[in-house]
Amino acid sequence: MTDTPTTALAGVTLPDSRLVREATELVREATNDTVYHHSRRVYFFGTLRGQSRGLQADPELLYVGAMFHDLGLTERHRDSRQRFEIDGADEARDFLRRHGIADDAAHLVWEGIALHTTPEIPWHMAPEVALVTAGVEADVLGIGRDEIPAPALAEVVAAHPRPDFKRNILKEFTQGIAHRPETTFGNVKADVLERYVPGYVRQNFVDVILDSDWPE
Repeated sequence: MTDTPTTALAGVTLPDSRLVREATELVREATNDTVYHHSRRVYFFGTLRGQSRGLQADPELLYVGAMFHDLGLTERHRDSRQRFEIDGADEARDFLRRHGIADDAAHLVWEGIALHTTPEIPWHMAPEVALVTAGVEADVLGIGRDEIPAPALAEVVAAHPRPDFKRNILKEFTQGIAHRPETTFGNVKADVLERYVPGYVRQNFVDVILDSDWPE
């Protein structure tokens, strides 16, 4: 299979711009097949779910959000102590600024990546934020698959296949966050470490309150 970007897939057009090409090249070089193809599917599935809900994002901004959203899981960030979502968000914002994108637009992409593991809230924000989560939900959790026509689903997966994807993406999550378990407090990735990292004990919100330094 070629890694040459598809400019039209499942009725979704991807701008053939310098920004898109360089984002694709950066993520292709930084990630493996699992994360790269997942990130591409997130763009197409997010756009398609947006169409079903009457939401339209700037395609270049949404593409960068989709492509960079899991960049914090890569080897480059294995020493980071902040949430992997923030790693990817920071990379995307810096990338967009280098390409002359205005700060307010770059911040939308930052928010879309930073919040993509936080359910529901992104849906109340700008389409560039909401549709990153929409694509992630569809590809990882199967949420919203029914909003995407079956032929479109099949076309996207044919171009960006997902062999043993469920297990492979869980492996990527585990490798990307096992060294910073404290960052999973209060988000869904604690479930990953509880399942796959021996000896991991998740923080409990009630215990954090009761064990705080406040006397009462």
